[in-house]
Amino acid sequence: MPRRLTAALVGAVALATALVVGGPQLAGATFVSATTATATVRAASDWTPPTVVLTAPPAVVQGTVTLTATAADADSAIASVAVQHAGSGGTWTTLCTSTTAPYTCAWDSRTVADGSHELRAVATDTAGISATSATLTTRVANTATVVLAEPTDVLRGTVPLAVTVTGAGAWSVRIEHATAGSTTWKPICTDATAPYGCDWSTTGVADGDYDLRAVATAGTVTRTSSLVEDVTVDNTAPAVTMQNPGSPLRGTVLLTATASDATSGVAAVTIQVAAGGTTVYRDVCTVTEEPYGCAFDTTKVADGSWSFRALATDEAGNASTSAVVAGRTVDNTVSSVSVTDPGSNLRGTVTVAANASSTAGVTSVRLQQAATGTTGWVDICADTTAPYSCTWDTTGVADGGYDLRAVLVDGAGKSTSSTVVTNRRVDNSPLRALGVQTANGGGTPGRLDAGDTVTFTYSGQVDLASITPSWNGAALPVTVRVRDGLLLGTGSNGDVLDVLRGSAAVRLGSVNLKQNYVGFLKTVQFAATMTATTTTVEGMPVTTVTLVVGAQTSGNTPRQVTTASTTVWTPSAGATDLAGRPTSTAAVAEPGVLDREF
Repeated sequence: MPRRLTAALVGAVALATALVVGGPQLAGATFVSATTATATVRAASDWTPPTVVLTAPPAVVQGTVTLTATAADADSAIASVAVQHAGSGGTWTTLCTSTTAPYTCAWDSRTVADGSHELRAVATDTAGISATSATLTTRVANTATVVLAEPTDVLRGTVPLAVTVTGAGAWSVRIEHATAGSTTWKPICTDATAPYGCDWSTTGVADGDYDLRAVATAGTVTRTSSLVEDVTVDNTAPAVTMQNPGSPLRGTVLLTATASDATSGVAAVTIQVAAGGTTVYRDVCTVTEEPYGCAFDTTKVADGSWSFRALATDEAGNASTSAVVAGRTVDNTVSSVSVTDPGSNLRGTVTVAANASSTAGVTSVRLQQAATGTTGWVDICADTTAPYSCTWDTTGVADGGYDLRAVLVDGAGKSTSSTVVTNRRVDNSPLRALGVQTANGGGTPGRLDAGDTVTFTYSGQVDLASITPSWNGAALPVTVRVRDGLLLGTGSNGDVLDVLRGSAAVRLGSVNLKQNYVGFLKTVQFAATMTATTTTVEGMPVTTVTLVVGAQTSGNTPRQVTTASTTVWTPSAGATDLAGRPTSTAAVAEPGVLDREF
């Protein structure tokens, strides 16, 4: 028997007993009872309250307004619908009661004071059960209201301002401005004829933030609009400088500019090029965030002299153009050299190679390395014949980040350096992370939920008991925890996943999901199962740990993410290989193309 009906029958028995012994009489149609030699109790047929919705009135009303409600009941009929009114925070009073659909009420708003008022509807069914609609708010304006239409947040030049006055009368409307947060109001214009408004020449005030308001006067009556706050006036163009890209230019080069705007901020910077001796500029790129720069493929233009400039636009629409950087030579016919990327993570002996060509002939190519961010270049080798390559024993340098480049010497003795391949990580620790992969398990795409998986792959075999005590790789109940990145300093789009066993951390490390899955400063947890297997990668046995997410155990429902991202796994040094050597903490990104996680 349903719990609600069971409780109701118990109450009915109690009521019947009270009637027999002369107890108090209860009003309503809740129960029907009879007292005989053998008492019989049965429940009424309607236990469900009706539904009722009050149709929203206009935001501002005057005079008589028709209020309409809809009501329904699944088990019995609607007996009546009452429309009620209360001043803001006041006592509810009934405006009218209707017994037939449509349930309407004519409300003479002139019987109440101007201002904010609340409305609701109360429906009662034939079983005597009532329900109340959501409360709606409207503003009564039978005297007058003044509304200044909000302009855009950032203004420049001449801006139209419009004011609406509700209420009869011969109104004179004055629009005013004041420095934001102050009360020193200054007139912008006055208009005595509807529609009220004027054009504001913002060049007459200093750049900055302002509050706006409208004041309507009719005889001795004055009405003032709500403030339009923190409107930014910006009539000053941004400052912009094109950086010298150097000369000669060949291959793909980075073009950069600097820009600033003290008031509304820089909206976009466009970098342009023109052939030397001409003023016909064409766009290379438009950038909306710092750093303002982009790659320029010089092989797409003719060799010769070229000019460069940058155009900046601020949020108000002001624009400025930098000084021209002229006389930069593009020369792609002399020499070109580039380093073949050997990969992000290097260990042991690796091959470092370069591609090189020159119209003067290639005399030699030197392959070089330097600690990332430094200029202390050290030769790895020199090669005089194509293909230009050599082996690099990375065990001869300390673990860490390294930059790589190639230096070509042509037949004329001229040296050309390649673009630097930056931050290739040398890691000769015995064990490291190879990859991490998240996958949807059949639930909502883009939302972390039951069935989703996270797979961690190491470069070798792991002592599973070092990940969590006494573990042998069999299915183990754990907790998956996801915390908002703002809790950990990784930003709102840097939510972090880690694994707990009881209250202790499982030594898998953490995964930056590179997206916003949980609410602001929130944490969610899921029951999960962790297993480990040994697989073969490039002929070597490696350990793979798989998490299968189960039911959510705490926190709000995670958000659904629709943006592609690449997760990053930072392993824990607490996990060791079979010889007891710790795992490198070097982070590894999820392989493959960008995808929507989970």
